[in-house]
Amino acid sequence: MARGYPLDYKKWFDRFQPQTLQIATWLLYLNGFFALIDFLGERGYLGFARLDKGFLGFLIGLAVIGSYVGGGFLMANDRKIGYRLALFASLSPFLLRFWILWDVPGLGFFKILTGNDMIGFIFNVALVALLLHNQSKEHVRIYYR
Repeated sequence: MARGYPLDYKKWFDRFQPQTLQIATWLLYLNGFFALIDFLGERGYLGFARLDKGFLGFLIGLAVIGSYVGGGFLMANDRKIGYRLALFASLSPFLLRFWILWDVPGLGFFKILTGNDMIGFIFNVALVALLLHNQSKEHVRIYYR
């Protein structure tokens, strides 16, 4: 962390960031909440990873949930590590589905990529697009520590 700039634990949202990062921050928190519900359940991908993939699935599930919440919080506090965590979190649904569904016979690439959930897929792509938008990257480059 940068010297002389401690984290503000009361700051969970920065209204002075560009719209792309503001919306991405809210989506990170929202996805983190649903990832926690998925992790505690048995039907979602994180729940399946927790139950079927053993301790590694448990650790990966916790890392995904932590990256959503931590990425949003650290982005609100203008930290580059938060942006990197947010990028990992935004790509984690795709990576997780590939890890879980790759060896399932009869599934095509499109079903593995989307997880057969088009609305969820659209929100996942939107989060990635918001974080990789030129306005977001430029703000991170200039203002984040």
